[in-house]
Amino acid sequence: MSAKRSEWINLRVTPEEKKNVASKAEARGMSTCDFVRQKLGKPRVRKTRREREKLLHIARIGNNLNQLARWANTYKSNADSILILAELAAVEKELKCI
Repeated sequence: MSAKRSEWINLRVTPEEKKNVASKAEARGMSTCDFVRQKLGKPRVRKTRREREKLLHIARIGNNLNQLARWANTYKSNADSILILAELAAVEKELKCI
């Protein structure tokens, strides 16, 4: 169980510095607090919506890959190698987009 966050760090910044930090955090799909913690070397506590979407997408790709492997193992003698390779290439392409 992690310790409860009960302490504050107050830091004055210029409006430009604040916008800069906020935009960098948003570009990474993180909250400003999580971004600052990461920069300080502290791991993030929660996953952002963007991260959850990526994990869900990767899980779907993994499911498709498992289905292809199962089909190939079940129908070894009838497996069309070119179709399987085409599907695997499509999976690889999707993974590169993530």
